[in-house]
This record gives sequence, C-alpha cells and structure tokens, in this order.
Amino acid sequence: MTASSVHAALSNAVPSVRSAACRAIGIIACFPEILSSPSLPLKFIDAIELNTRNSSAPVRVAASWALANLCSCIRFKALEVYIDPSAGVLNKSSISLLVEIALRLAKDGEKVKSNAVRALGYLSRFIRFMNQADKINYPSDSVFYGDPVWLERMVQALMSCVTTGNVKVQWNVCHALSNLFMNDTLRLQDMPWASSVYSILLLLIRDSNNYKIKMHAAVALAVPVSRLDYGSSFPDVVRGLVHALEALRSNNSSLPSNFKQKDNLEKQLTFTALHLLGFVSPNEDPSLKDFLIKKASILEDWLKSLCTSFNNSEHQTFPTEAINDEDGFSPNVTQKVMVSSAVRSLLGIYAGRNQQAITQRFEQLAASVAGMVNSHWSPRSINKQQGIGCLPLGWTAHLAMDF
Repeated sequence: MTASSVHAALSNAVPSVRSAACRAIGIIACFPEILSSPSLPLKFIDAIELNTRNSSAPVRVAASWALANLCSCIRFKALEVYIDPSAGVLNKSSISLLVEIALRLAKDGEKVKSNAVRALGYLSRFIRFMNQADKINYPSDSVFYGDPVWLERMVQALMSCVTTGNVKVQWNVCHALSNLFMNDTLRLQDMPWASSVYSILLLLIRDSNNYKIKMHAAVALAVPVSRLDYGSSFPDVVRGLVHALEALRSNNSSLPSNFKQKDNLEKQLTFTALHLLGFVSPNEDPSLKDFLIKKASILEDWLKSLCTSFNNSEHQTFPTEAINDEDGFSPNVTQKVMVSSAVRSLLGIYAGRNQQAITQRFEQLAASVAGMVNSHWSPRSINKQQGIGCLPLGWTAHLAMDF
C-alpha cells in the first residue's frame, strides 16, 4: 500500500487519484515506524512536495494535510532524539525542504494554509534556533539546527495567516504559536517579534467571535514559563486576561455556536490568568499595580468563587477532558496551588501600596487558601519544577479533517 500510494502520488495524471494517494500518505505518516525506514520518509517528502505544486486545489489540500501529519510524526521522534541522539531521523536538507514547503503553502488558499500553519507549528517545536553560546554544545551541522532566518520567516508567515486567514487558520496559528513558545532554545524576551505575537493573541481573545480561537489564544499565552519570557508585554498580557475573564463572566449574549465552548473557555482563561498572576511582584510597572488595585474587588470575588469550588472535591484539578486538539489544553496541576500563588502575589502588590483594607481582605483569603493546600507544597517550586504553562501539545493527527 505504501509503495502504491507513493507511486500514484508521483505518477498518476488523474487529480482525484493523486489526492487519494496523498491522503493515504497522510494517514501512513501518522505511524512513527515509518521514520525507521531509511528511504520511506524521503519518498513521502518528494511526493508531498510535487503535489503541493499541482494545479488542482484538492490535490494541494491533501498534500498539505499529509505534510502536517508527517511533520507531527517527526516532531515526536525529534524530541526523543534529544534524549537518544543515536536514534536518528531524516537529515538536515530534508528538514530544510519541509520548512520551505510549509512557508510556500502558507500563501495558498485557506484549506491549504490551515495545514501549512499546522506544519510550521510542529517544525518550530523541535528545530533548534540557538545563539552563539548554545552552538558550542550543539553543533550547527546537527539535523535539528535551524537557520535563524527560518525563525523570522516562520513567525512572519504565522502573523500574516492569523490576520488574513479564516477561523480554522486562526486557531491553527494559535496551536502553532504554542508549539513555538515551547521551543526551549528560544529566549522569548530577546525576540524582536515577541511583543507583536503577544499583542495578536490578546486581540484574538478580546475581539474574536469564536470561542475556540479565544481558548487557543489563551493556551498560547500560558506557555511561557517565567515572568522574564513575557518581557515588556507582561503588564499588557495580565490586563488583557483580567479584562477577558471579566467580560466572559458578565456576558450572557454569546452566539449559540459558542454555548458548548463557554465553560472550556472560562476554564482556560482561569488557568492562564492564574499562571500570569502568580508572577506579579511589588516591582511591577506602576501602571500595572494601579490596574490590579482598581480591579481588586473583581479579582477577590473571582478568587473566592474558585475557593468555593474546592468544596466539590478534596483535591480538585483543572479538568483534563480539555486536553485534546478540539477543546484546548490544561496541565494537570493543582488548582489550589495556583490560586494560592496568585493570591500571595496580589497580596504583595496591595501591601506594598499601603492598601490596608484590600490587604486585610487578601490576607484572610490567603490564609483560607493556605489551609486547603498541603503544607509541603510550595506554589513557587511547583511553578518551576512542574513547568506550569508548558502545556502538553499531544495533538492527534487530523484524520477526520475535511478536504
């Protein structure tokens, strides 16, 4: 079947046959065993590359879908190779070709663009974009070493797609940015494009009419693992998340199509907001501290409502049913720990600004939350050791995607 699919994709003149062959390649590409073959991945890449240039749109859509699935499979293998370099996977020229194909397809029609964005996200997850110091321990001739120019082009392509693409393209861009943020060779605070990316994600959360897009944008904003990663955008991100939660909790007029997503969106916004609030400190920008003081009553009511929900379970965590490609992501971290961290961080802000009444209320809230958290757990240590915000991006291949 594999040989006949590749042959049909390369040689058959009938567009419908080529399209079917590319779909078959896309399905086969989901199985990691193919990367153990010395020649099969390269044959798949050749067949995909050829058909992405076909004049028939359905053929290009199927080829782009196969590309995204193959990049997903390579991503998982690549992350294993970091631990076991002897495992091996493809070669540097093959990775370069995949990047170029995905970048080219990102300028195609909406259905093709959606798959191209997925591919870019998977590639950006494992390609090593290193500075000069890192290259000493990771040679530039490595299969996974990426030209910094690729990074710039990939980010530009994602930003273009999120501003011009349809709904499916936009939430695939959010997925891709989550993957990009998880690349541990990036120092986000030093990236010239980081502030623009954060701004785009905040705009999606604020302005999109689609709750899935809002949710996946919130997922991406939760990925950076430290205050430093947000750079100068941190105050804006905090304000944007607080405004989003406030708007969602007071909005009862969402579109019918969003009803089933509203709970998941609120859960994800809650996780992301707690993640960010856990980083705030008395050293923050004065404008952010003023904002948090202004919103103290709203934040207090919100945090109290989360504490009340603890009565439903002795050890409540964020729902894991949201961890899938359709609904969003929430790491399996204890909600009580995150609430405790957020309350303590806010308490530091209010105490440092001599807000006595607010400080007293948050001291009581902090004591209440602390009583529910096991004494040997440290919110800050959990934040560092568990990697809060490093979301498990175990996306399944889109086998049911419409062509």
